[in-house]
Amino acid sequence: MQVPINVTHLSGALVSSLIMVAPAIVVIGRHQGCDVRLESDDISRRHARLLLGAATFIVEDLSSNGTGLEPGDVVQRSAREVFYGKSLRIGPYVIEVGNVEAPQPQPQPQARHDSGARRPVTRTTAHLGAGTSHRGHCSSRNMTTLARADGRPLAAAAAATRALTKAPARGPTPVVLTAVPSAPPLAPALAAVRVATPAGAARDRGLDAVALRRRIHQELLKNVDLTKMDATRSNDGALRPRVITALKRIVQELAVLIPPHVVHDQLIGELVEEALGLGPLEPLLADPTVTEIMVVDPRTIYVERSGRLELTSAIFTDDERVRAVIERIVTPLGRRIDESQPLVDARLPDGSRVNAIIRPLALRGTCITIRKFPKFRLGVDELIALGSLSIPMARFLARCVLVKKNILISGGTGSGKTTLLNVLSGTIPSDERIVTIEDAAELQLHQPHVVTLETKAPNMEGKGAFTIRDLVRNSLRMRPDRIIVGECRGGEALDMLQAMNTGHDGSLTTIHANSPTEALARLETLALMAGLDLPARAIREQIGRSIHVIVQQARMSDGSRRVTHISEIDELDDSGRFEVRNIFEFDQTGVGGKGEVQGDFQATGYLPSFLDEFFVRGVLGPGEPCL
Repeated sequence: MQVPINVTHLSGALVSSLIMVAPAIVVIGRHQGCDVRLESDDISRRHARLLLGAATFIVEDLSSNGTGLEPGDVVQRSAREVFYGKSLRIGPYVIEVGNVEAPQPQPQPQARHDSGARRPVTRTTAHLGAGTSHRGHCSSRNMTTLARADGRPLAAAAAATRALTKAPARGPTPVVLTAVPSAPPLAPALAAVRVATPAGAARDRGLDAVALRRRIHQELLKNVDLTKMDATRSNDGALRPRVITALKRIVQELAVLIPPHVVHDQLIGELVEEALGLGPLEPLLADPTVTEIMVVDPRTIYVERSGRLELTSAIFTDDERVRAVIERIVTPLGRRIDESQPLVDARLPDGSRVNAIIRPLALRGTCITIRKFPKFRLGVDELIALGSLSIPMARFLARCVLVKKNILISGGTGSGKTTLLNVLSGTIPSDERIVTIEDAAELQLHQPHVVTLETKAPNMEGKGAFTIRDLVRNSLRMRPDRIIVGECRGGEALDMLQAMNTGHDGSLTTIHANSPTEALARLETLALMAGLDLPARAIREQIGRSIHVIVQQARMSDGSRRVTHISEIDELDDSGRFEVRNIFEFDQTGVGGKGEVQGDFQATGYLPSFLDEFFVRGVLGPGEPCL
């Protein structure tokens, strides 16, 4: 079916005219790679995308300004299915998407027949109209088609596609296409695709693959009802063989639709993991070089390697498959995610931390962030080998833990706070009772007497929630020797300070801040969030008496993590401000030829006020260095 697309300026001047052969994809915007290129400050680089089907087309807005749909409707950051004949308003342009049927093709006298019921094949011609001065050619995927005698579209051969891309773009030059065995049209599956803004032209070329995967999944649901499967049974040994058998049969039936370069067994494996496991996230979770996985939308997945972000080729079939993966993660933990509770924190069986957020909060689609749990627990020696801190710094921190100094670990997102917290917690003597409190349990302590507490989200009625503050208060009744809070981010900071100052010395926690001074200011702000009417100076004095050591972590420009400061809080000055004394610090001297950060860990010469406790407690022997 031929679909004319005419672009007219509001002044009435015809800007361009082209004829597309459905099914096809048309991208509209200012970028020179768009199929319809329009010049205006009101038009985004990739403003909208049209998915041309048999009787309707889908308008998908990719911009922040919206796409007008006459009469008076606006599509913004979403998709709308409409009948042909509608006009679109984009900036100062009106785009008419018509519906002119192609002439009924006649059977060719030398049409080939197979042994079955294959129908004779005829040719159709696709070309640009004379007014396409804005570009001169269209993408070959939009102009390549075959038709049977009854007008139904067929798949085009790869050789014909290559020939079309090399054809001159002047005038309606006929294109001879080579027929391939007939197959059901992909238009219904293509029209059902709802994806966010792709990351480039390569992503557009993958749309057919996504539509094919979606179709295979739909066929799978006819054989195995995955929608009624309990999330806890996704790894049922009896279910996986059934899914594999069904997928093998479906892939064989749809083999004509699968590109030659796609390995069938690999495709089946990916679809099995998507149906029962974590889909394309499975190989990323198994990759030891990947430290973090970030799903921006179903077709955009980034990973972090060595502190740097990389875009992967992995994709989900659609947003529904991403939602299904989240359900498999959170359901066994007694948590939920839906429109009334559109974000959730959870963890994987190996301890990796998961955060998920869905629409309407995530506009581009379901977003997942996974902080991977290391397969091998890092220790002090590993941190020294990685250059995160020096031997004197590690020795000093271990002594601080042994003499029960309260330690606050500060740093930005991804700076390694939790890793350092886990390492320092591992130096706590094994004869002490430890209570850990976290949103999602990540700490991995090997002492025999550890009580692990984790927060609980509210139920469907919004009740039954237990926050970190609730758990901190309850932990005081559990006779702990040490309290370890994964992160202070609210009113629990005040309860933590009170616990540190009332017989629970040697406790540890983390906080988000970029320097030791900022960490104290943020801790004061969080304490005020407890809702108690306390003067600011009283809270500062409480902080000064409770926090003994501040350890500042940072992620450097080369992706490495380093301890940049180890500091002690001195007494408040006359103005009521903290005096922070640095004991150790990292002095960056430059950047190497490969971008690596260069510098040295140095002792400042300041001796902490509690140094004598090292001798009293016996952690510092005669002749050993103080720091």
